[in-house]
Amino acid sequence: MADASLKFLIDADHGQFYVQDLDRYDGWMEDRGFDPEQPAAGWTDEAVTIRRIGLEPYSIAVGTARDDLVEAQITAHASAPALESAAVHIVEADLDAPTGRLTVSSPGVDPADGPSIAVPAGLLRARVSYVPSEPPVADTDGGPGDHFLYRIDLWQAEEACAPVVIKQGPSAWAQ
Repeated sequence: MADASLKFLIDADHGQFYVQDLDRYDGWMEDRGFDPEQPAAGWTDEAVTIRRIGLEPYSIAVGTARDDLVEAQITAHASAPALESAAVHIVEADLDAPTGRLTVSSPGVDPADGPSIAVPAGLLRARVSYVPSEPPVADTDGGPGDHFLYRIDLWQAEEACAPVVIKQGPSAWAQ
């Protein structure tokens, strides 16, 4: 079976975009309701300063170095792929995708308008790699921050595991 892959551009409004099993995530949000004590999109202090991804059930928020149009790629693999040697930051976490459909959105992109990809249903391990790149298009806003390809590699997980930073990027990463 060939790996399923989706490469796309997205408006990373507020310096983030989301990869979600949207049906399950929306259900979780309805059951949970708004809780001002919980950080939005899983953006705890550790998520912001160390992991650079926010975690909630059925969702990963990918923090970007720019509040701009960014390039990303999601690939579903049969097993864990090799690490991306050019990446300056690599983090892994679980993503539960019981429906087998992931939707991409951001604060500025409605999920109905964002790309989606079919993946193996169930618990997935997600590796998010920040790979230095050129601007994805000539018409970016010209604001501050490095350009990266945000590469999200997915594969089925045997059991749940804690998030882990495999390679820590520079601390002043989104200037």
